[in-house]
Amino acid sequence: MLYAGAELAIGKLKQHRRELGLSLILLICSLISLFVGVADISISDIINQNTEKLQLVFISRIPRTVSLIIAGVGLSVSGLIMQQMTQNKFVSPTTAGSLDAAKMGILASIILIPASSMLFKALFAFAFTFLASLIFLKMVESIRYRNVVFVPLIGLMFGGILSSISTFTAVNLNIVQQMNAWMMGDFSGILEGRYELIYVSLPATILTYLYANKFTVVGMGQDFAKNLGLNYRAVMNIGLFCVSLTVSAVMIIAGSISFLGLVVPNIVSIIYGDNIKKTLPFVALFGSTFLVICDIIGRLVIFPYEIPIGMMVGVIGGVIFLILLLRQR
Repeated sequence: MLYAGAELAIGKLKQHRRELGLSLILLICSLISLFVGVADISISDIINQNTEKLQLVFISRIPRTVSLIIAGVGLSVSGLIMQQMTQNKFVSPTTAGSLDAAKMGILASIILIPASSMLFKALFAFAFTFLASLIFLKMVESIRYRNVVFVPLIGLMFGGILSSISTFTAVNLNIVQQMNAWMMGDFSGILEGRYELIYVSLPATILTYLYANKFTVVGMGQDFAKNLGLNYRAVMNIGLFCVSLTVSAVMIIAGSISFLGLVVPNIVSIIYGDNIKKTLPFVALFGSTFLVICDIIGRLVIFPYEIPIGMMVGVIGGVIFLILLLRQR
């Protein structure tokens, strides 16, 4: 008994040290992000309280870094939720049509209410994402042979159909340029007063942590969940609500960021295992750190110009996705 208690205490201590280490890396990357950009800002400018440079930090650099951290946490955790609910490591907002559904929702808001605010666009994106997620889960439940690669391929085809419908509609209504603003993730235009909507994804992340174990049970199947006294449909709807809210908020603020919710939970699972209650903090920290690093690289590769973060994450995440596919095979 004492030996087991000591082992448990040592395990918790190791976990706290790992979380602290990742938090420290995220803090260092965030500080670097504040000083990287076209405008030259140094630590001496902050110490000497250079008014012009301080304004730039508070109006642009801090909102951008905060948005990167929240988006990284939200999308990574969303991917983890979808993987737990479907019990498939290759399911995420990217491979389930969620991002494409959010774009379709934004397109619908532009067509129906051209002068709509960011909040209304987010509501449309949320509604379309939630509905598309329900349809995807219905398709997954109807598949008898759930091959680990076959399920995400269906999601990619589903997303491709939604994207084709959106593109066809935008071309016919001559609003392609308005749609392109959300096709590629980009944090360069984030300023104070234009990013606060992304905070709505934080309650979804907190709710995910509270329901972590229930998402794992739900992934075992409807009968298994009901035998344990769990309301299967209610928990599934809560999971879809969290994913839809997060994806729509990030899409409105920064645009489409592919593969983040796919590769981060898989990398954390390989390193730390599959206990969602224990790995959730690592997924959140690793996802935000990964996104901040990709943004810094995008700002430095062709300096003083920027590579959109959606492209950086897409390239790096796509390579990791192929490695994971080959590893699974």
